[in-house]
Amino acid sequence: MLPLKEKDKPVVQKLLAAGCCSRCVLRFCCTSVQAAFRQPEQETLKELQAFINNNEIVQDSPDSTEETKSHDASGSETRGDPPSKRAKLEHCATGDASKDGTVTVETQEDEESHVCVACLGILQEFCDVTRAIKIAAAVKAEQYEFDSLVLSVSLPPQLCVREHSCWLHVKKEVREKCMSLSEDDVIQVKEAFKWVMQGLIAKELGGVAVVTKSLFEVGVEFSHPETDSDCYFLASTCPNCFKPTKNKQSVFTRMAVVKALDKISDFAFLKHYPSPPARPSRHCVQQDVQCLHVSLFIAGRYNKFCRSLPQTPWVIDGQRRMESSVEELIAAPILVTFRADGFNFSSSWQGGRGRPDPWKWSSVCDGAAESSQIQSQQSRDEAASGGPGVHVVNNSQSSPFSYAVCSCFQTINASSDKIRVRDLQIVTREATSRMKEGEEEKTKSYTALVWTHKAIQREDLSFMDDIKDLTLNQKTPLRVLHRRALAVRQRVIHSMSTRFVDAHHFYLGLKTQAGTYIKEFVHGDFGRTQPNMCELLKTDTDILELDVESVDVDWPPTVTD
Repeated sequence: MLPLKEKDKPVVQKLLAAGCCSRCVLRFCCTSVQAAFRQPEQETLKELQAFINNNEIVQDSPDSTEETKSHDASGSETRGDPPSKRAKLEHCATGDASKDGTVTVETQEDEESHVCVACLGILQEFCDVTRAIKIAAAVKAEQYEFDSLVLSVSLPPQLCVREHSCWLHVKKEVREKCMSLSEDDVIQVKEAFKWVMQGLIAKELGGVAVVTKSLFEVGVEFSHPETDSDCYFLASTCPNCFKPTKNKQSVFTRMAVVKALDKISDFAFLKHYPSPPARPSRHCVQQDVQCLHVSLFIAGRYNKFCRSLPQTPWVIDGQRRMESSVEELIAAPILVTFRADGFNFSSSWQGGRGRPDPWKWSSVCDGAAESSQIQSQQSRDEAASGGPGVHVVNNSQSSPFSYAVCSCFQTINASSDKIRVRDLQIVTREATSRMKEGEEEKTKSYTALVWTHKAIQREDLSFMDDIKDLTLNQKTPLRVLHRRALAVRQRVIHSMSTRFVDAHHFYLGLKTQAGTYIKEFVHGDFGRTQPNMCELLKTDTDILELDVESVDVDWPPTVTD
């Protein structure tokens, strides 16, 4: 039994006469009972016809509305035959072409215009078990691992125009019957489609939960080229709503059309577009089913032990210069484990932008030792905590289980002695902001091997051990001026320590504010950094090696097991 009342009758009649399908009639009657949409479309159409016919017979009866609805329901159950041809013509109900193929002028016209003028056939042709089986088969073919999914539906923007046209068509009847309804109360095509299809798709996928929020998304997209021009008049009536963008193939996006319909008056709309809308000759076309896993954010800390290993692939003029990179050593096992399409890598290390740097490298070795003096892998791991990094894994086909992350951890550390990772874990997008905060707000520790032009003694260095919170004024370095704005940035060196090597070399330990240009502090950058080491020692100085000891960001959390 359909949840309709006597006052819905004129709306139902006008919508059927206009060429709306039975489910769209329910939508415009603001029927929120999902079960009414799930029954076969043809059955709903018969019930609507019975509802109209029975109401015509009993409309003068003093019976209550509930008794009338009961009578309607019983009438629809006993009425097994399709309505007569006369009834079809009288009420213009669509989709009831004769089964014997007899063609007359009337039935041929009826056959040609059976596609719903409001949903363009989406709720007629694409809401049944057959379509659910096809969607489920497409999902299974992609071989994703998931325990829940969200069903997303993309509709052609002209549906908004047609829906508005149909609403204007029944607006008078709604007001005359004193219905407290507005256009916003109309059930959207997208919602009606989901009410019908979500349960069917879930059943075909073995009972998987179809929810409103999930990491895995199944997208169903519809198009209808025949009626694309329905939106064109809006560009002249509301030009400010349609502005071209680089990433959009058409200015007539759904959001732009909705915005224009909110602005245009009923009079202006009806001047350019018919109400009800014209009947299309074909239903919508369903595009390929798209499966997409929301990006995974895999965070951890990593240590690098090789000066010749760049952070990212080093390619010049299309030629690869180095064998590998930190990014690739970490990413390769992750891509294989999660069967992902791609990744994005970011970290808190400053070194690099791809190329290996003989002066600057990310390491965790003891600040007083060179890389050749490191005795074992274990001692390297214990030397420092490393720096935080995040891999954004795109469209993973494997479930983000903890054992998968553990497998990545073991594979990465076994693949090379140039890097080590720790504390690998899946985090939320919001949590990654902690790493970005550290780039500007936290401190970093370095060890630099410094050369001096003038011969020095141990006593010449001792005063630097007492310097605390030295403020630097650093004009944008010449080496990065091509990619950073010219400005003077204040940075703080919180503490320094020294270890004498010989008359022209010493190790300088630094704990600085994130964003400090260490090389420029040591050699002065032609006076662009003030003060600098040249001024402090009153001799020319330069940097030979620079080790990043740690990035002092307490993130991500330590993984104990």
